[in-house]
Amino acid sequence: MDRKQAPTIKVVLSDVDGVLTDGGLYFTEKGDQFKRFHVHDGMGFLLLKERGFTTGIITSENLELVRLRAQRIRPDYLYMNLGFEGKLEAAREIAAKEGCSLDEMAYIGDDVNCIPLLQAVGQAFCPSNAVEAVKAVSGIHVLTAAGGHGAFREMAELLLRS
Repeated sequence: MDRKQAPTIKVVLSDVDGVLTDGGLYFTEKGDQFKRFHVHDGMGFLLLKERGFTTGIITSENLELVRLRAQRIRPDYLYMNLGFEGKLEAAREIAAKEGCSLDEMAYIGDDVNCIPLLQAVGQAFCPSNAVEAVKAVSGIHVLTAAGGHGAFREMAELLLRS
């Protein structure tokens, strides 16, 4: 898990699709969309917060169901509807609010729109089923769990042990 001399992590951020969900797009016959989240990941947010970490969700999604999930797991920050550079800018805004640097942040992402942020943080993580371009990010920690199957929780436990 060493990256940039293993900085002290204060803020833990996560993508949604492919990390907190399995990346599948589910639709009813009426066209309503739904997503599958894993309860272990929600507990991961709680455990981090109990230990004093600031948490956040940074996603390109803009769906009410993501907002509803966030209400249940209560991250300190929720940024939605962001593009490639928008995720990095959101993390910079959070860093400024929290009085920390990007080196004191961890982020878990799974797809190419996560790469700028993954390259900028002190600890970068991805689920086992992330795209190859993400797995190729220098110093990234590839988890054993797939997105939507406890990957966030695995990362949280690694951070809590370090």
